[in-house]
Amino acid sequence: MKFAVSFLEPAEKELFDAVEYYNEQQSGLGFEFALEVQKSIKKIINYPNAWSKFSSRTRKCHCNHFPYSIIYFLKESEIIIVAIMHSKRKPNYWKKRIEN
Repeated sequence: MKFAVSFLEPAEKELFDAVEYYNEQQSGLGFEFALEVQKSIKKIINYPNAWSKFSSRTRKCHCNHFPYSIIYFLKESEIIIVAIMHSKRKPNYWKKRIEN
């Protein structure tokens, strides 16, 4: 089955903010981070149920080499990215994004 991928607006902002932060730390590092996120999303597309449940509706896929996870859920044939979450900060801040 083919899955479309969409980001909630706050998750998209988190991705751009993290890329910008890492590029400020070291030239090109943000682009390496973005590549790791892209690789993780490809894994999610290929195996959407492979990652452990993070809440009743979401799953969490860790990114390699960076302390970030992708929080997502499935809705029919769509993967919805809820958060690009730093693993060491406020673990449940994103939950209000999927209430209702």
